[in-house]
Amino acid sequence: MLKRSFDIFASVCGLILFGPVMIIVAWLVKRKLGSPVLFSQIRPGLNAKPFKMMKFRTMLDAVDQHGNPLPDAQRMTLFGSFLRSSSLDELPGLLNVLKGDMSLVGPRPLLMEYLPLYSAEQYRRHCVRPGVTGWAQVNGRNSVSWEEKFKLDVWYVDNNSLWLDLKIIILTIKKVIVRDGINADGEATMSKFTGSK
Repeated sequence: MLKRSFDIFASVCGLILFGPVMIIVAWLVKRKLGSPVLFSQIRPGLNAKPFKMMKFRTMLDAVDQHGNPLPDAQRMTLFGSFLRSSSLDELPGLLNVLKGDMSLVGPRPLLMEYLPLYSAEQYRRHCVRPGVTGWAQVNGRNSVSWEEKFKLDVWYVDNNSLWLDLKIIILTIKKVIVRDGINADGEATMSKFTGSK
């Protein structure tokens, strides 16, 4: 209850504080990337229950001659890269936090298609609400391997507390300022998870 109360309070404060920034970012996204301004996708939440996660768009809707989306590196623009590196694209996630789909801190919500690929231990990352930021994000973000990321997520599940959340929030602010660990080596974002070895 304490964690949820903190999430509600912090998300309301965040939406008020960053409301003007979100309006500006939304206008810039529409101008530079087109509509829709928001990117929404079904992701697994607490106990893997699906919910619609919201972010600002960071990529173009470019497709090949067969109608398939082009690789991330070809759809990502300098503006989109800036949104990701500054984490401004995550601001709409505060609405997910307010609704109760997410927490400010927790394992990042990944793709639904990954669910059957997890080991029993990795699946435990869904024992808590997914977060806007998390322990894996402040310990490498996209620059660490999937296996290491899941170990960090499960460690958070076993050790989560309000004090740890406050520490992660402070470390997240530091990460955003130095823009560390945004991409995996040789990738525009992060390579897809194909299952553990």
